[in-house]
Amino acid sequence: MSYVKPEAVVDQMIAAGTYKASLGVKDLLIRGSLSGALLGFATTLAITAAAQTHTPIVGALIFPVGFVMIVLLGLELVTGSFALLPTSLAENKIDFSKMLSNWSWVFVGNLIGSLIYAALFVIAATKLGHVDTSPVIEIIKKIAEAKTLGYEKLGSDGLVTVFVKAILCNWMVTLGVVMALTSTTTIGKIFAMWLPILTFFAQGFEHAVVNMFVIPAGIMLGAKVSIGQWWLWNEIPVTLGNIVGGMVCTGLALYLTHHKANIPR
Repeated sequence: MSYVKPEAVVDQMIAAGTYKASLGVKDLLIRGSLSGALLGFATTLAITAAAQTHTPIVGALIFPVGFVMIVLLGLELVTGSFALLPTSLAENKIDFSKMLSNWSWVFVGNLIGSLIYAALFVIAATKLGHVDTSPVIEIIKKIAEAKTLGYEKLGSDGLVTVFVKAILCNWMVTLGVVMALTSTTTIGKIFAMWLPILTFFAQGFEHAVVNMFVIPAGIMLGAKVSIGQWWLWNEIPVTLGNIVGGMVCTGLALYLTHHKANIPR
């Protein structure tokens, strides 16, 4: 049978987290950069589909293609590591410094890849500055401003809102990572991971790596957002919320209920 039971899935989570913690800086940066770029591709694909159909849900339906490529290619996405490495830490397979080192280097890699794709996309979308606007360009600018200025207008309530939306986001994103482990077939993995990724994107929750692309791209395209506003009102609180959502709601929650050592006999 291709279905993998939850107890075995948790064992795979622990093994995956331990393996990721063992990777060197070069691998983390390369795999992280590729992941950042692939999520950028998926984001512009989703925005293009929404602009063409005037139906945002269409974009959400196809956005998971980027996540699928990342998982099947064994690349590094820091938001997924927020769930996997804490299970290895809980099992004493790694120490806290290993976990923090992995998160830090993958975060940097994701940021590099996202910024590279943002720059390349802006060149393509504007024809190297010869095109000022298009439906896709305007949507990206609006998204960048909504994800920063929209929260800034609310002050502290905006920070709470973006933090909670980040928790909800990575609760689903990390479930995508875990759901991919519930099948031994490629098509099964794709379908299983598609469901939670669609769920997060369709509701506009906040993902740190997606925002590493869409906000800088919006700035490059003319959105009235500063670098400081990007980090203060989005990237920092979103990263913290993603950590909580991935570590608590998925990683440790499943570890505590499905790990064989924690199941009452």
